[in-house]
Amino acid sequence: MRTWHFAFVLGTGLTAGLLNIAPLAQAQTAEQVFSTKKTINLYIGYTPGGSYDLYGRLVAQHLGRHLPGKPNVVPNNMPGAGSLTAANYVYEVAPKDGTALALVSETAAMEQALGNPAVKYDATKFTWIGRVASSNNIHLVWHKAKAQSVEDARKIEMTVAGTGPANLAEAVPRLLNAIEGTKFKIISGYQAAGPGMIAMEQGEVDGSGTSWAIVKATKQDWLKSGLVKIILQDVPTRSADLPDVPALGEFGKTPEDKQVLGLYASGGAIGRAFFGPPGIPPQIAKALQDGFSAMVKDRDFLADLEKAGLDVDPETPEALAKVVASTVQVPDSVRARVRSIFGN
Repeated sequence: MRTWHFAFVLGTGLTAGLLNIAPLAQAQTAEQVFSTKKTINLYIGYTPGGSYDLYGRLVAQHLGRHLPGKPNVVPNNMPGAGSLTAANYVYEVAPKDGTALALVSETAAMEQALGNPAVKYDATKFTWIGRVASSNNIHLVWHKAKAQSVEDARKIEMTVAGTGPANLAEAVPRLLNAIEGTKFKIISGYQAAGPGMIAMEQGEVDGSGTSWAIVKATKQDWLKSGLVKIILQDVPTRSADLPDVPALGEFGKTPEDKQVLGLYASGGAIGRAFFGPPGIPPQIAKALQDGFSAMVKDRDFLADLEKAGLDVDPETPEALAKVVASTVQVPDSVRARVRSIFGN
């Protein structure tokens, strides 16, 4: 396992050798490519420990068995810019022969739609491979915090761990401050959900954001012992698992408020989705997609997900492409409102 550390965004220049990879791969079958290369690098946009990392490593463990030539799939953590560093790298720099895949924030398409200057990709041009699970991001508060609900946060300042402007753990509290008048104080600089939860446990912050999947898998003891309370879930309506926790879609007083919050609640449909760069030859892209589809039905893969306490809710690459295309087509009024909130 390798962990990559990039300051922000990788350059746009490509070498002549990289430019020639796709044409060369065009003449090869998937088995020839994967048997020759032997390794597929899977770039995970976060540090180890969170749900993205858990899903990424399980996919890396099982995907190769379902691909022609049975290549090794190697997970590589590439944190930075709320996972956008990895998205930019795969879009601009990674080889386009099927040997580079990525798993990044479910908000990647939304960040493009809203004009985030860190975005150097077009999410509609990624080669979508498939989704393992939809997602439900949640916001936790430690039992010692004075504020124990979103309603409390309207009156009492609550410090929360920020994991990058492209991450819902940081973006949603900022939105609620602007739209609902809450008093979340974001303490930025945490690279992922894992460090944010450790900071909450150690008393550095009152609350943190993560996924419901990771809490179910690794933090049930916190819930059972009352150490934490889930105060919000970033979905349009309450999930069956958390019927007593308010959903982000319930907030907002005006239609425009609800459109803005609804945009940030929509990432769950993309969830833990995997993609490659643009330009992967069609026959190789299809082999990756077919292999992924076979993997999410594989008994051993499903057993490992269950053992880890992780959900499975697959989606096809065609459906993902439609969601992404719809997401990037944001009304100008909503885009302007978000920019006014985030000051960009």
